[in-house]
Amino acid sequence: MTIESEIPILDLRRSSGVNLEEGSDGRKEMGNKVREAFETHGCFLIRCDEIPKELRAGLFGNIKSLFDLPEETKKKLYNPKPYRGYTSKSRVIPHSESFGIDNSPKADTTLEEFTNLMWPEGNPTFCEELRSMTSKARELSVLILKMLVESLGLPEQYKLDVEDLNNYNDTRVTRYQLPPDTKETEIALTLHTDKGTLALICENDVQGLQVLSKTGNYVDVKIPYDGFVVIVGDILKAWSNGRFQAAPHRVVTKGDKERLVFVLFSVPKQNMLIKGPSEFVDDDHPLRYRSFHYDEFVDYHYTTSTEESVLEKFAGI
Repeated sequence: MTIESEIPILDLRRSSGVNLEEGSDGRKEMGNKVREAFETHGCFLIRCDEIPKELRAGLFGNIKSLFDLPEETKKKLYNPKPYRGYTSKSRVIPHSESFGIDNSPKADTTLEEFTNLMWPEGNPTFCEELRSMTSKARELSVLILKMLVESLGLPEQYKLDVEDLNNYNDTRVTRYQLPPDTKETEIALTLHTDKGTLALICENDVQGLQVLSKTGNYVDVKIPYDGFVVIVGDILKAWSNGRFQAAPHRVVTKGDKERLVFVLFSVPKQNMLIKGPSEFVDDDHPLRYRSFHYDEFVDYHYTTSTEESVLEKFAGI
C-alpha cells in the first residue's frame, strides 16, 4: 500500500486567500495544477468553502435514515436505465445498496419527487441538503472543466464543449457494509473506471476508496472533511485524446462501521458526439479514439459486462 500523499490536494478555499476569478493569476495557477493532476494521476483531492460542516453532517445523517427505510419502500425508486434507481446486493457490488437519481439541473422537482417517494409525509430538510450538495458539486465540476480549457490554451469555444460534457448529472448515494460473518477487509466494489466525464465524491468518516497508481500500487484516498475527490472518467479521457487519465479505483470495507457516500457523476448532453479538440492531435500524438456517442458507449459497457479497457475496446483506433 502506498501513501495517500501521492494524490495531489488542491486548496480552493477563498478563506485561504485563493482567487479564482476569471483571468486572475490564482485561477491560472490552479488551472495548471488541475491539468497536471489529471495528466499524471487522473484525480485529485479538493478542499473548498462550499461544504459547511452543518450541511455535511445533516446530509449523511439523513442518508443513513434513507437506507434504514424498509426494503419495500426503497424499491419504489425504479428506473430501467443503467445505474439508476435503487439497487441492492448486485452482482458487481454484493455488499452495498445505492440510489441513482436522475438529476438534470433543469429539473428542479426531481429531488423533491424522490424524497416524497421515500417519505410520503415529506422530508424537506433532506431534499434541500441533497439539492444544496448537488448544486455545489456541479458548480465545482463546471469550474474545474473551464479551468482546464484555459490551462490548455484552447480557444474560448471549447468552454461550451465542456459544458456539454457536464450537461447532465447522476446524483448517487451508497451504503457499503461488511458481510455479517467477517470483519476483515472486503473488496466492496471491484476495480473500474467511471464511464462519465467527472465524478465528485465525498464520504462520512469511514474511508474505503483506493486508486490504482501507475506503479501498480493501491493508494488509500482519505477525502477531506470539507471537500471531494475528483476523478476523471472515460469520456474526459477520450475527449482529451488520452491526455487525461481515467483513474482506476475500487472500494474496500474493513472494521465494523458502514461507509456512506455521496457522488455527483457529470455526464454529457444526450446524444452528444464525443470528439475532442483537433489541437490534441498531431504527429507526436496521433488520434487514439474514434468519435462516438455517449449513450452508445454506456450501452456497450452495460450489455457486454466488460470492465478492463472498455474504452479501448469500444472506441480505440
